[in-house]
Amino acid sequence: MSIRSSKITNPVVTEELAGNANGGKTRPRERIVSAACTLFRENGIRATGVEAIAEAADTNKMTLYRHFGSKDELICEALKCISDRHAAFWEKLTADFPDDSQARLLAWVELRAASLVDEPHGCDLSNAAVELKETDHPAHAVIEQVKAAQHRRLVALCADAGSRDPDLLANTLAMLLEGARVSRCASGAEGPCRQFSRACHAAIAAFRN
Repeated sequence: MSIRSSKITNPVVTEELAGNANGGKTRPRERIVSAACTLFRENGIRATGVEAIAEAADTNKMTLYRHFGSKDELICEALKCISDRHAAFWEKLTADFPDDSQARLLAWVELRAASLVDEPHGCDLSNAAVELKETDHPAHAVIEQVKAAQHRRLVALCADAGSRDPDLLANTLAMLLEGARVSRCASGAEGPCRQFSRACHAAIAAFRN
């Protein structure tokens, strides 16, 4: 089955690359969250201080703390922002292939494969889950909710595409993606992650009715 590649775009990557098209004239809260997302991704959550976030957002610590009571609160808000971008990814995927679930599933594979090149830092949510070792950190609840929502969407997509065991296929694809992201960070784009698409296609074929 062929996929019209011209229709496939990744709003998660596109939004991040576009930046502030209005010349940075956004509200302080939005700038703070955007700066936090970028710095957390590039430098890690623990290594990023509120001073650096405030400076990157072209504001100050007083304004930052007026919007967010603590760094932990800002971490949670940044993760929710990332969640919104991934929700947009799913909405765009459905809009591009409204009547062809098989094509939509294959497009999911193609876009996730592309993200391994475009997003070398891996998954922001998974990275946060690993870095924030305190089990009672409020960010873990946000991460678990987002991951659960992503799993439900992927299970539904696998079911619509005709998989005989959509839950197992969704888990298989998710594990392949998580593993490929780690491989991308550890071994580069030419490491084992380059086989991600091939492995996904094999899994999809194995679970086909």
